[in-house]
Amino acid sequence: MSKQILILPGDGIGPEIVDEAVKILACLRDEHGLDIDMDEALVGGAAIDATGGPLPEATLELAREADAILLGAVGGPKWEPLPYAVRPERGLLGLRGGLGLFANLRPAILYPQLAAASSLRPEIVAGLDIVIVRELTGDIYFGKPRGTHVNEDGERVGVNTMVYTESEIRRICRVAFDIARKRNRRLCSVDKANVLECTELWRDVATEVGAEYPDVALSHMYVDNCAMQLVRNPKQFDVIVTGNIFGDILSDEASMLTGSIGMLPSASLDEHGKGMYEPIHGSAPDIAGQGVANPLATILSVAMMLRYSFGDEDNARRIEQAVTQVLDQGLRTADIMSPGMRQVGTSEMGDAVLAALGQE
Repeated sequence: MSKQILILPGDGIGPEIVDEAVKILACLRDEHGLDIDMDEALVGGAAIDATGGPLPEATLELAREADAILLGAVGGPKWEPLPYAVRPERGLLGLRGGLGLFANLRPAILYPQLAAASSLRPEIVAGLDIVIVRELTGDIYFGKPRGTHVNEDGERVGVNTMVYTESEIRRICRVAFDIARKRNRRLCSVDKANVLECTELWRDVATEVGAEYPDVALSHMYVDNCAMQLVRNPKQFDVIVTGNIFGDILSDEASMLTGSIGMLPSASLDEHGKGMYEPIHGSAPDIAGQGVANPLATILSVAMMLRYSFGDEDNARRIEQAVTQVLDQGLRTADIMSPGMRQVGTSEMGDAVLAALGQE
């Protein structure tokens, strides 16, 4: 039976980069036996404009029925004046919560061709290959109580709650240990257990789960130290597991080690391997519609989809090898441009990957 993929272009550069990824999926379907059907729906600001809300029920229903979802990006200044509860980002959070996508996988890999584009010296980042496993449906982004109010002194107060249950910590740690077991068998759990009781529990549960994986070396690190170590000596890490807000910050920091946030894909998985796949760079409204956005993170997100949701390692590797071949050819979008390379736009980069796939 065909696998069902829901395409959510979203806002900003989302439609442009998703168009290039859809070309890749169509090529794999037509030339390499990938048995898929694709549907498309609205989310984020585009959905607000069309339906009044960031996550129409029709979109959520299609997402529930799909085997995997490919998302472009959501958000932009046009919708920032809206009340928080109906902004485009609520559509993204609604998908994560509504589909139970609790495990966010963010690889930070430095392609050797892009070593000069990193903000750190090549000798510090050469060979970098980290996976950050971020818990995605708990923590301060979802905890209650939350909101703003006026206290008895007439002062405005903002409240957000950091909360984790033991079961939430246990399941994300198992995902991270399983990934580490398939890599270099090293896992660093990141918390702030010295001042936050919530993450003191995190450390305790991570240690308990670690006893189930005696072949994986578990270490613990405070989040502020981890942020420093990612800049000082990033190659000391293999797999990092952490909560929602820490993972959000650390994965964006790690992205800059690789030369460009435009190169990094991500996967958000449920307990059964169903996932939503997206680049981590956001909607970039300042360059939307100009045809200059880097589509490689979105294309590499398709490779993650094939690997994690469909178990199709052959086609996942085809995409990754095609991207490597294009970088070897010296093609660069503006975000990864360096002297001596040839700058190309969004569609030209996508077409180059497509051509490389055709040579398989």
